[in-house]
Amino acid sequence: MDSSTSTRQVKEGDGWRLGWNPASEPFVGLVGGAGWAMELTREEWQDFCRLVLQLAETLEQMSHELMDEERICCDVESDRLWLEAEGYPHAYELHIILRQGRRAEGTWAAEAVPGLVQASQTLHLF
Repeated sequence: MDSSTSTRQVKEGDGWRLGWNPASEPFVGLVGGAGWAMELTREEWQDFCRLVLQLAETLEQMSHELMDEERICCDVESDRLWLEAEGYPHAYELHIILRQGRRAEGTWAAEAVPGLVQASQTLHLF
């Protein structure tokens, strides 16, 4: 589902939700999963989008080195947030922890991650 106006955008799928509202400073971004959500500052949002893609690309590259039944755990971080992928390169849970100011954490199920990764790259609004 997609909802958008000239300023506010929300994208959601099964087990994930992303939002952007530049008029809602300081928390312009929103990430959420099944039963949870957290607002992000502009800088946290930028880090999230960059790190989600970096993690997905890393797992794709590593998939060529692993056997099908091998599980993996890989993390990326900035000074603002930390992301961890855990599972198989083609099906992994994604964990997020905010590291500055207010603290928050959440997890997306493996089924939600492909849509989340794709949507995070379509909301280039920063």
